[in-house]
Amino acid sequence: MSGKGFSKKTVVVTGGSRGIGRACCLAFAREGANIAFTYHKNKEKADSLKKELDELGVQSLSLQADIREYDRCRNVIKEVCSHFTQVGVLINNAGIVKDRALMMMSPDDWKEVIDTNLTGTFNMTRAVITSFLKQKNGCIINISSVSGIVGIPRQTNYSAAKAGIIGFTKALAKEVAAYNVRVNAVCPGYIDTEMLNGIPENIKEEITKNIPVGRIGQPEEIAQLCVYLASDKGRYIIGDIIKIDGGLAI
Repeated sequence: MSGKGFSKKTVVVTGGSRGIGRACCLAFAREGANIAFTYHKNKEKADSLKKELDELGVQSLSLQADIREYDRCRNVIKEVCSHFTQVGVLINNAGIVKDRALMMMSPDDWKEVIDTNLTGTFNMTRAVITSFLKQKNGCIINISSVSGIVGIPRQTNYSAAKAGIIGFTKALAKEVAAYNVRVNAVCPGYIDTEMLNGIPENIKEEITKNIPVGRIGQPEEIAQLCVYLASDKGRYIIGDIIKIDGGLAI
């Protein structure tokens, strides 16, 4: 374990079993945090992550949840508080893509992406915000995307959801800052996760050419930014929308 900056704090990560969520769980665990994470369906990956967290010597809790369900999100936070007493950090990371041209996009394609990415962020934040206000302490980090800033063709549903998260972040940050609750959004560019697995190599090469730094980002780089934002070093960063994209959206 590299540090104890989050010793005795509990960090909740949605969509924690893979990709950016998994990297966040491990990064905060290395700083001494207790970790609670949700996963949707893949119990095998969730169990594998929990084993890694246990090996790091921290307490962890794995919870199956569909974040589109408001009541389930409330119960997730109740279970976490019962297990760890209180939550210190919430990272709204869970999300999906269903990319296609708008003329081919079904209402279900639209609804599922909006409900998971945007409404899921509301559901989890709504579940934790009252306790954050009461304890006059808390940190919320919403994982948005450069897609929500610049717009990406064939991602009207995803871009709309991620842009919605940006507006949600700014409004809530103003609402709760006086209670010592910090809210920020992180906007990754192209990151080496399962979301990129379906993209052909020749398309990935074209994408990489458009990134000034010349490479795809790593989940661990997003996780380290989240650790900084949640730490005391980031305590004066409020309502910010931080791109981490290798210069893609300059």
